[in-house]
Amino acid sequence: MTASEIRALFAVASRPEVVSLAGGMPNIAALPLDALAVEVADLVQREGQVALQYGSAQGRPELREQICEVMALEGIRADPDDVVVTVGSQMALDLVTRIYCDPGDVVIAEGPSYVGALGSFAAYQARVVHVQMDEHGLVPSLLRSALHSLAGQGITPKFLYTIPNFHNPAGVTLAVERRSEVLAICAEYGVAVVEDNPYGLLGFSGTIYPALRSMDRDVVYLGSFSKTFASGLRVGWALVPPAVRDRLVLAAESATLCPPSFNQMLVSRYLAAHDWRSQVKTYTEAYRDRRDAMLRALETYLPEGCTWNIPDGGFYVWLTVPEGVDTKAMLPRAVTARVAYASGTGFYADGFGSRQLRLSYCYPTPERITEGVRRLAGVLEAELDVMRTFGTPARLPATPPEPRNGPQAPSPHTP
Repeated sequence: MTASEIRALFAVASRPEVVSLAGGMPNIAALPLDALAVEVADLVQREGQVALQYGSAQGRPELREQICEVMALEGIRADPDDVVVTVGSQMALDLVTRIYCDPGDVVIAEGPSYVGALGSFAAYQARVVHVQMDEHGLVPSLLRSALHSLAGQGITPKFLYTIPNFHNPAGVTLAVERRSEVLAICAEYGVAVVEDNPYGLLGFSGTIYPALRSMDRDVVYLGSFSKTFASGLRVGWALVPPAVRDRLVLAAESATLCPPSFNQMLVSRYLAAHDWRSQVKTYTEAYRDRRDAMLRALETYLPEGCTWNIPDGGFYVWLTVPEGVDTKAMLPRAVTARVAYASGTGFYADGFGSRQLRLSYCYPTPERITEGVRRLAGVLEAELDVMRTFGTPARLPATPPEPRNGPQAPSPHTP
């Protein structure tokens, strides 16, 4: 287990004068706090003896039923008995890795991939093999090639870890026509699929894509209320095949004994008594405005040679800078210029990503986003000026060396 290279900079990046485009913190300013305060008070007064006591390791039955109703929006038909409530979906991911992986096992993941997942895989000493994406998500032909190559070595990966909707950090969405193909390829090679979907309801066009789990009941599905309600409550879940459920509950008991009953009951009351779908729409509209502000600023300020995706949901833009610029080395200079981002190397387990960085538009105001991008552009221009003066650094080797400290562990600011 190793600390994130980014984490040490956040003490500086969190200062008010620094525009942080690094962290994926949801913007909860639009939550109906007065109404929630009434719910909290009523929960303590009426059900405090239950809410403040230990509960089931699997989670409260009424919340598990409501979770099934939420997943039904993505075409999932689920039994509440197959849902395990966790302390955020990060806990679910960690426990699934614990159940599936022994040291030395292989996990397939998109390249780039979620830094918190890479931290969990590294903690259980699993080896990550990345499969490249394009603007339509994971490329099925490259997935097949990777699995064929591993099979030739006598290796069957334990699972494919994928974020199909509004990917973190790449911001792309797996094309619907590719989804059944990805599942068929994994079935052919005997590889399980773990679908991590915290952003699925946050599409800017109103489109809700069919979950992989809706196409295959053996898919392990991870969900969370952190992006659609309140991240501080830390309520997530895993929907798992019955054969995995009992093991997941045992693993959850060893990790936390039980998830917080109070938090679960508050989420359950919110879902039952409030128009949570309208609240998700309010979030989505705010994030779309922020996305648009970031795209306008990137187009206005960034130097030639920079490219980026146009996300249709979620929190992130994935930016590629001109050749020769190392975003990891540039990060301290960016913080000095009062702007922060997440460097691309933290999202790979194999040393790639030095020309990429993740920009988050979910938390700052549109005005702050514009100013942050302007500052970032100034830092990039300075880097390019140095390169023009002293020459472009040599190209990286075709196969980058293994990172000295392994994948970065997640920071609270990089969910």
